Amino acid sequence: MIIDCHGHYTTAPAAHQTFRDAQLARLVDPDLPEPVPAQISDDEIRQSIEANQLRLARERGTDLTIFSPKASGMGHHVGDPATALAWARACNDLVYRVTTLFPENYAGVCQLPQVAGEPLGDCVAELDRCVTELGFVGCNLNPDPSGGHWTSPALTDEFWFPLYEKMTELDVPAMIHVSTSCNPAAHTLGAHYLNADTTVFMQLLEGDLFGRFPMLRFVIPHGGGAVPYHWGRFHGLAERMGRPPLGGHVMNNVFFDTCVYHRPGIELLTSVIDPGNILFASEMLGAVRGDNPDGGFPWDDTKRYLDKASLPEEDRGKIFELNARRVYPRLDMRLKAAGARAAGGERGFMVKRLYLSKRPDRRADSSCCALAWHAGTTIAPGRSSTARSGRWGSTSPACR
Repeated sequence: MIIDCHGHYTTAPAAHQTFRDAQLARLVDPDLPEPVPAQISDDEIRQSIEANQLRLARERGTDLTIFSPKASGMGHHVGDPATALAWARACNDLVYRVTTLFPENYAGVCQLPQVAGEPLGDCVAELDRCVTELGFVGCNLNPDPSGGHWTSPALTDEFWFPLYEKMTELDVPAMIHVSTSCNPAAHTLGAHYLNADTTVFMQLLEGDLFGRFPMLRFVIPHGGGAVPYHWGRFHGLAERMGRPPLGGHVMNNVFFDTCVYHRPGIELLTSVIDPGNILFASEMLGAVRGDNPDGGFPWDDTKRYLDKASLPEEDRGKIFELNARRVYPRLDMRLKAAGARAAGGERGFMVKRLYLSKRPDRRADSSCCALAWHAGTTIAPGRSSTARSGRWGSTSPACR
């Protein structure tokens, strides 16, 4: 299996953005009516996914994407907590619908209703809702909700601890991901994103966050920002500042993705960073779109680069699948459960064939024998099924 740990719903139906525009307009003119989330049909969602992310994932050979709302659209710089909460819930609910329409292809990660300078109570509650009610497997955490002005404390500060406590309780990781830059000196995609990735790594080097939260896990996207390229600088700074070695101090809890859009960058990433700390990702239909003129293939087809990278197959397997399942244990449990159901379904199919082969009078209309299988010990054919494991039977009176 190939798991892409970094996908955003950048192709959401236009009505979703219309709701956001109405929210922002009402902040300017409070006399406007309070907007409600857009009414979007399942067919609209299917079209937005099947014609875009899912089509490309199938063409490129990706099986499942860890999927979250559009990062640049999170808009955490908007200084109204009620608006932030309503927007986050609408975005997360839309991603949830994607995961229910395409359960084999997408797993949800939530947007938090962050507002610069505001406490994290709404973020903790929304994370809990998304994980326990919607089945999400993680969250995106913005270290700079001000949008490029860095007014929030470092991620090692106690300000963030209530969120970390909930993440630890739920056993979910966070991808470090800023939103739109409001600073004209820092381009959103080319500067602000990479600045944040690099800045957070330095914050973690300076602090002792994982001594306090040893089970906390962060994914730093976009190849870890400048960190792999300047690994010697960070290693040297750690020694100069009297910090513990990076391997145990930071890298037991921090992972980088492969949103690096050329092969030399992937080669550097995989040669500097331990393969156990790298998760496959493309951020497909994200920051960098279009084709590389030097190769005639899409910039964000990062699987192509990894396929050709100088890696042992064991390490390639870690990057493509195993690391994601380790960092996102709720995803791993979901995949194991799906595998068990598939195995049970195959066993149930074989039992049904055996039963029908010994009952010629029932073969003419096998559709009447809707056998429900639950993994476990079988009982005699024809008994009604219960919700408990170890039971199977017919749901049709004609088969009783």
